[in-house]
Amino acid sequence: MSGFDTVAVVDWSAGKRKPAAPSRDAIWIGVVQSGQEQAPVYCRSRIEAEAWLAAFIDKEAKAGRRTLVGFDFPFGYPKGFAAHVTGSNDPLAFWDWLAARITDDEAGENNRFDVASEINRLFDGPGPFWGKPNDTAWPDVPYRKAGIDYATCAERRACDLVANASSSCFQLFFNPTVGSQALMGLPMLARLRQRAGVAVWPFQTWTDAQTVFVEVWPGLIETAVKEVGQDEIRDSVQVRLLARALAGLPPARLEGMMSDTGPEAGEEAWILGAGHGDELIEAARGPQVLTPPPLRNDCFALPAGVDWTPVDDALALLRDRMTPVVGTETVPLMQATGRVLAADVAARRSNPPHPNSAVDGYGFAGAAIGSGAQVLSLVDGRAAAGVPVDAFVPEGHAIRVLTGADLPKGVDTVVLDEDVRTGDGRVAFNGPLKRGANTRKAGEDVVSGEIALHEGRVLTPADLALAAAVGHGTLEVRKRLRVAVLSTGDEIVEPGADASVGQIFDANRPMLLSLCAGFGFDVVDMGRAADDRATVRASLETAAQQANVILTSGGASAGDEDHISALLRDSGAMQEWRIALKPGRPLALGVWQGVPVFGLPGNPVAALVCTLIFARPAMAALSGAGWFEPQGFTVPAAFEKRKKPGRREYLRARIRDGRAEVFKSEGSGRISGLSWAEGLVELQDGAVHVRPGDPVRYVPFGSFS
Repeated sequence: MSGFDTVAVVDWSAGKRKPAAPSRDAIWIGVVQSGQEQAPVYCRSRIEAEAWLAAFIDKEAKAGRRTLVGFDFPFGYPKGFAAHVTGSNDPLAFWDWLAARITDDEAGENNRFDVASEINRLFDGPGPFWGKPNDTAWPDVPYRKAGIDYATCAERRACDLVANASSSCFQLFFNPTVGSQALMGLPMLARLRQRAGVAVWPFQTWTDAQTVFVEVWPGLIETAVKEVGQDEIRDSVQVRLLARALAGLPPARLEGMMSDTGPEAGEEAWILGAGHGDELIEAARGPQVLTPPPLRNDCFALPAGVDWTPVDDALALLRDRMTPVVGTETVPLMQATGRVLAADVAARRSNPPHPNSAVDGYGFAGAAIGSGAQVLSLVDGRAAAGVPVDAFVPEGHAIRVLTGADLPKGVDTVVLDEDVRTGDGRVAFNGPLKRGANTRKAGEDVVSGEIALHEGRVLTPADLALAAAVGHGTLEVRKRLRVAVLSTGDEIVEPGADASVGQIFDANRPMLLSLCAGFGFDVVDMGRAADDRATVRASLETAAQQANVILTSGGASAGDEDHISALLRDSGAMQEWRIALKPGRPLALGVWQGVPVFGLPGNPVAALVCTLIFARPAMAALSGAGWFEPQGFTVPAAFEKRKKPGRREYLRARIRDGRAEVFKSEGSGRISGLSWAEGLVELQDGAVHVRPGDPVRYVPFGSFS
């Protein structure tokens, strides 16, 4: 055999049963299967973990996947220890000796200090095991290490020295307690290694084994672990990254590490990767995430001589110039809803993987069926979903099959339960029945190797179902676009605060923050900035450090207090698009420290319309989802409206009785109209006279989500 299909890393614990909520210092298991990282498994007790591992080993073997399982406690003791205790220098003999004595229960109560006392009594003088919860219990176990003479066997193994591991397998208490972990872990390994196809490295021949147990040490990748944020439990990070590191090594390189052991390994065991920490750290970091370059300062520049810009031209310019600005990451399938797919997802296996029954009934060979009454002899057995039968059904015979069951050999057609009668070992029904009736072909949904989901798709719950069905447990997605929202102006006060004469409440910020969150983006609330150049500059600099896009409202015109446009202009990254649009004043566009800025009008109605029409599709492209076009519908008008040529207009609207009605006033300050509306009616650039019943284009707000 060459290489491993699945890698699992176990962070063991000698402690009591842990709470239901995932917690630190528990048992964690990291798994990488066929190159895909799985969500780490949390086990509350050693009993639960052993049951999970037994089922896991059997499942992987049944699926034909070769598996490497690493454990973070010593597999052996210093040279001479096993022989002193058992009379044999075979470390596996000590595993069995220990398994016959250690007791454990679901609550975590165990007798490890009693067993350590029994071992210590076999040695002259105190030790070798030491450390306990208090100084009076278990008198044969010293409280401290002082006074123990490690003459019969060394305190630490050769591999501990190579790996710079400071802990000793004889320390039972006071962190790190690898000694207790080994006493509670080796009996479990003694039982698990009895399963068919299991070998223990480096004690046994492992190159052709189906499942291989190895000793690992998370300390070898400590540098990579520290680079991960604090949001994830450290034990979970360790097993996840160490499984990634081992799975990411080329098979020949991993085999080389498993061959690189000291002469003591046959008796003392060996830490896989000892002496190769730098290589494991790089593998634990995984493939380097590529982050797209920032937008150029001139990305919003209009062609020379352009003044008023039609809406369609402005959208075309944005579409051509907006590219993804976020990197990628791999997430568990269950956490991928709403994320942007960063790479095509190819089916790892067909869906369905085998021909199966679409109904409960009886399966047979369709070629044997003619018209009129049909009576077939029943074959023993029953095929059910997940429980196939290894039987051949000859012509003139049938077999019981249930919905979802793989079709037995010889079966290509199924007759429904409702259409048959059974008795005396036979089944009767009326034909003819079309060959293939009530069955599903293998791959009739998706064939193995086909692209099931395409890059740039915003993943839906149904997409997760499809990805799972074709064999994926994790997905490569774009990191979420982070959108910072900033309001400017001395006249703006926080909603709910006391407003002085001449002041207004900040209506734009709560609207824009919730709007962008509804688009599936992460939002950064930058609050309000007064009309002060230095304050606005500081806000922009902070926003550029925390977000991929900045939305501002107010301060985007050319007045004395319009600091957004002034700062962008001073930086050489300001473009003022005079768009032929109503409602909406000129739209200030720019780049601040590499981050695109959309300077929206201060008027809430114009701010919302400009966000939906321009910022929404641009942000979709920046997020990696591609250019976004909302779905509109042609409906009859319930209003009359005249407009002159030259500008595109968006009217606040809603549908009632199948017709589009518009808000009673077109005033840009009427925020109540936004609350009243459920969408927009779009009137094109030319002259328009809409009469009741005329067709108009209606775009519901929901189409922008």
